[in-house]
Amino acid sequence: MALNIIFAGTPDFAAEHLQALVASEHNVIAVYSQPDRPAGRGKKLQPSPVKKVALEHDLPVYQPLNFKQAEDVEQLQALNADIMIVVAYGLILPKVILDAPKHGCLNVHASILPRWRGAAPIQRCIEAGDKMTGITIMQMDVGLDTGDMLSKVTTGINADDTGGSLHDRLADMGPAALLQTLQQVEAGELKPEVQNDALANYAHKLTKEEALIHWDDNAEGIALRVRAFNPFPMTYTVLGNDRIKVLQAEVLADAKATVQTPGTILAVSKQGIDVACNDGVLRLTKIQLAGKKPMNVADVINGQPTLFQPNYVLASQL
Repeated sequence: MALNIIFAGTPDFAAEHLQALVASEHNVIAVYSQPDRPAGRGKKLQPSPVKKVALEHDLPVYQPLNFKQAEDVEQLQALNADIMIVVAYGLILPKVILDAPKHGCLNVHASILPRWRGAAPIQRCIEAGDKMTGITIMQMDVGLDTGDMLSKVTTGINADDTGGSLHDRLADMGPAALLQTLQQVEAGELKPEVQNDALANYAHKLTKEEALIHWDDNAEGIALRVRAFNPFPMTYTVLGNDRIKVLQAEVLADAKATVQTPGTILAVSKQGIDVACNDGVLRLTKIQLAGKKPMNVADVINGQPTLFQPNYVLASQL
């Protein structure tokens, strides 16, 4: 039996799930997404990826600023939905909304709860050096990602995974897990599992400020952030007055701690730029100069052989 579904989401990750629901036997009766935001050079208002998918399929779209207005609450209640699916919506839902659909609200969360709750679980798990992550389908309650877990699927985190590659893999995994969970909803076969709050960490929203590399950190920690923050907010360092984005880097396993000031360039070769950290050496292998495209260090050196030299110091501030 098909379910009448309200879908709420905003970014590309959520749009993948909406596409899957539209293609399923279920009926998406309404779509909620955040209000259009200015974007691009012209700062023109742009619809979210979820809204774009909804419009392509002639689905009604609602974009309340929040649910503090009685008319927004009444509008959603009047839809008389069986269930509401929430994926990276970006708004806190009050209890009156959570209770409106017959089966409540389900959330697709991009981590294995309760490990990472909050806004940026994909990036934070890489930054923390986790070896495993996945998708959790959760029954929403009034807490932040605290509801009972309904189903999970897992994936290993590869040594070369970035925030971008892991995002894309989880976006592929989530829709199938969601559709399977909806089958269990229809069949009355859900087996909710209470989260252990003692195991929870908060995945803070990403900021551009934290993307600045501090070379007095340990090399492994910097390397993890380079991967986690690619493609956003993208780690960067400073040479002179220029910001240099760092897209790929690797720890030199056989390099020992150096007496050089952290940030000092130790060697430059086609293999990369070796930089002193507080406990070893990090090799930058792919960077992006100001106003340029991302390039392998070998290509940068071919074009500007004197830009990076041993004993230059990369700064942690402009």
